[in-house]
Amino acid sequence: MDKPQIILHADVSLNYTVFDTKWMPISTKFVSLGTHPKGDGALQIYEISGGKVQLVSEVTKPRGFKCGTFGASILHQRHLATGDFEGNLQVWDMENLDVPLYNVRGHTQIINAIDGVGGLGIGAGAPEIVTGSKDGAVKVWDPRQKDLPVATMEPEAGQDKRDCWTVAFGNAFNNEERCICAGYDNGDIKLFDLKKMSIRWESNLRNGVCSVEFDRKDIKMNKLVATTLESKFHIFDMHHYHPKKGFSSLIKKAHKSTVWLARHLPQNRDIFMTTGGSGSLCLWNYEYPSKRCDGEGHLKYGVMGEAHLLQNMVIANQPISGFDWNTDKLGLAVCSSFDQKLRVIIVTKLNTV
Repeated sequence: MDKPQIILHADVSLNYTVFDTKWMPISTKFVSLGTHPKGDGALQIYEISGGKVQLVSEVTKPRGFKCGTFGASILHQRHLATGDFEGNLQVWDMENLDVPLYNVRGHTQIINAIDGVGGLGIGAGAPEIVTGSKDGAVKVWDPRQKDLPVATMEPEAGQDKRDCWTVAFGNAFNNEERCICAGYDNGDIKLFDLKKMSIRWESNLRNGVCSVEFDRKDIKMNKLVATTLESKFHIFDMHHYHPKKGFSSLIKKAHKSTVWLARHLPQNRDIFMTTGGSGSLCLWNYEYPSKRCDGEGHLKYGVMGEAHLLQNMVIANQPISGFDWNTDKLGLAVCSSFDQKLRVIIVTKLNTV
């Protein structure tokens, strides 16, 4: 009992397939996004009140929602950016969900993944949203600029268009620097440098990349976790790049199925949760090595530490598709799964790790 414990606080049954869930910043509310059996979109807002989860409001939209983020919105506005099954990027005011504040047909096919940066009181630079789609394109949007993306990364004419499953911002430690990591169905992982508008690094993880996330967006790149099919995840040390070896990495086997997501604890970037296709949660702690690099000059390369499993628990009988830590309350999280349920969990003793 000295270890952190994963406790199921509450669950909510839904009448639609839920794909993503996110806490509304500085609140006890969270948003659920999904699609009804007929294909229209479900957006619900829940609140934890008196220890119970209560539905605050809900709307139905013409197209099913696949993903969402508050990452590009400043704290007091709390605007939600969503990607849907028809390739639309929309930004919503949580106080008025009738008409989106921003609406663009961003892709020709489903938007699988979305991330935001420059908002939430962290990070620097413009408020930007990145989307990754089945059409093979990764696009960066500034909600202040209508209709056109500020950057597009896609295969050239004649090249294969791989399904982009995941995107994440990182390296946003000042107003100029910013990177995007994208993962694809064939195992490709690419790091785009938005300052230089070029690919900074690429590799192949041999299995489809389901999720990528930097341990924090608003610092110089430190660590990146990438999860894949076939029950594995990779941790990359992004501190040191070797011209031949690239970034050093560590591979861990977790869950007995696809590792759908990795989500770092906002209050401690070295703790993260992975979610599994078997409905399981695994809580990890990364322990740094005694020295972080070896070699000299530009030939320095990173030395990897170790990831230790702190706790695991099966909470669903279907894949856990969405997971979000609360930034204000340590250990509070919400997750969504394909058994059409939302679950609020509490992870104890994280302050002792």
